[in-house]
Amino acid sequence: MSEKGNLRSLYEQLKTGSIDRRGFMQGATALGVAGGVSMFLANAAAAGPSRNGWAFYSQATEVDANGAPAVGMEGKTRGQDGTIKLLQWQAPTHLMAHRSTGTKDYMAADIINEPLLRYAEDGSLLPNLVTEVPSVENGLLSEDLTTATFKLIEGVVWSDGEPLTANDVVFTWKFITEPSNNSVTSDVWGPIADIVAEDDLTAVVTFASPSAAWFDPFTGGNNGHIYPAHVWGGDHLNEEASTAFQMSPIGTGPFVLESFEPSDHANYVANELYRDPNRPAFARVELKGGGDAPAAARSVLQTGDYDYAWNLQVEPDVIESLISDDGPGQFVVKAGTSLERIHINFSDPNTEVNGQRSEKNTPHPVLTDPAVREAMNMAIDRELIASTLYGPGQPATANILNGLEAFASPNTSWTYDIDAANQILDDAGWVLDGDVRTKDGLKLQFVYQTSVNAVRQKTQSIVKQSFALAGIVVDLEQVDASIFFDSSAGNDQNIGHMYVDINMYTNNSTSAIPIAYMNDWYAGPDGVNIAQKENAWTGGNRQRWVSAEYDAAYEALLVATTLEEAAELLITQNDAVINDRAVIPLVNRAADAYGISRTLYDENVALGAGLEYNYWNIANWNRKAE
Repeated sequence: MSEKGNLRSLYEQLKTGSIDRRGFMQGATALGVAGGVSMFLANAAAAGPSRNGWAFYSQATEVDANGAPAVGMEGKTRGQDGTIKLLQWQAPTHLMAHRSTGTKDYMAADIINEPLLRYAEDGSLLPNLVTEVPSVENGLLSEDLTTATFKLIEGVVWSDGEPLTANDVVFTWKFITEPSNNSVTSDVWGPIADIVAEDDLTAVVTFASPSAAWFDPFTGGNNGHIYPAHVWGGDHLNEEASTAFQMSPIGTGPFVLESFEPSDHANYVANELYRDPNRPAFARVELKGGGDAPAAARSVLQTGDYDYAWNLQVEPDVIESLISDDGPGQFVVKAGTSLERIHINFSDPNTEVNGQRSEKNTPHPVLTDPAVREAMNMAIDRELIASTLYGPGQPATANILNGLEAFASPNTSWTYDIDAANQILDDAGWVLDGDVRTKDGLKLQFVYQTSVNAVRQKTQSIVKQSFALAGIVVDLEQVDASIFFDSSAGNDQNIGHMYVDINMYTNNSTSAIPIAYMNDWYAGPDGVNIAQKENAWTGGNRQRWVSAEYDAAYEALLVATTLEEAAELLITQNDAVINDRAVIPLVNRAADAYGISRTLYDENVALGAGLEYNYWNIANWNRKAE
């Protein structure tokens, strides 16, 4: 039996309860870290039937040479299916993943640029720009996990005709880890000590310390995009080239950029130099931004004006009203790792220090009180939000880590109890004065900000009403998503600046061992990872929360060499955030809830266990024969 067959059998035993998590981890480790890590972290959600007209997880039966879903691609030729129209109501503002803080930008960039490895639907690793996934068994991964060798596919070229070489891998590492480039993935690539181009097609990576997450920098559309050294003239400090690339990148992917207007549209045409002569099946991609989620849903599910609509964060009753058996589109929910959550700002958003508010060393005058955070945590009815605003497959949750069952903390829970919230505040000396509680001249009155979206505005209303029952007053603010999730240093309404008391949005794990995701709460030495003016507000820790316990566990995770050790550390980190009420988790959202034309094969929209972005497999998207 093959290694993957053994792992699949082991995974099935875990899902059916024949073995426990410890037994699975031990068995997976014995089969080899590369395969074991990926299968260990596969999404626990099994294939299931559709419910109430909603389609759920489906597994592709046809794959391409690299193992990516390719249903309907047999006999297809490049461009034969014409134009595909995508509706992304949160429009991209730039196309450079390593400088992005918004899913909308990662997705648009992933059509052009590629990583060395991808995640399959079951969580396993797929070769993408390399001939095979490094492993101990094939000799490309050292047994001590300190070196990995990547063999690039021969003949791959950038869309301008220049060859992809190992030097591009070296350049990408240097670009990302250069502090002045303000790359948001620098911590993921930081554990790399050196990358050497042994020859044009061989890149040898040496890690500063062994790590079970050795694959993390090179896998998926969040962390792994490789950039063309020649565009920068080989100079990773060339900021002029970096700025130009954000708006007009070139890549090795299936499409090249034709036109781009930030916050409006991105149009692509088939890459005539793409390595597979019969892919992509579409000649053209038209990605339109703007509008809102309900309108996007209607455009696919009811009118058929578009082929695909991303992130349909729409109330269940609205979706139900748009679904019909003979409608042009279907609504699909795929389980994933996303978390809709409320973030607490531990710094003062109203005091300016050194040209910035929410300065990391200026504590919030009220929200640093644990009693206030605990009361807020107990005053939110997560179940009401999940059931009325999200629906099937998107449950209320108490954790920041969701969807990766092996990392689910057994130590946490959530309770909705207004009486208890009031008692906590009473005991802490917060006295009700009219509608709001006060103490020492301070009020429990906060600005609560999120992006413009009907579901989020209704969530805000539910929270506002519940908070009011505990004497907590919130003023609601909404910011257009293209601004809220934009990473520009001059945009003080984005999530990096966090110039408000609390905010709300979704983020998700994007790697099998979610180091990049957990980076959101890592402060680092002297707060180096906190979003501040000094790093152009690109630091991962946007809440200005500092925990020695969390930081120690995060740093240990970077060098964890076993699956069991990684799991224990991730649960420790989850519990540190939850126990300090730094985050109030609300709903474990789907990897995506999207609308797709019935003329397309949904099986090819494989989200890689929720670790990939929506368009990563767009080379294999194709139109059904009439």
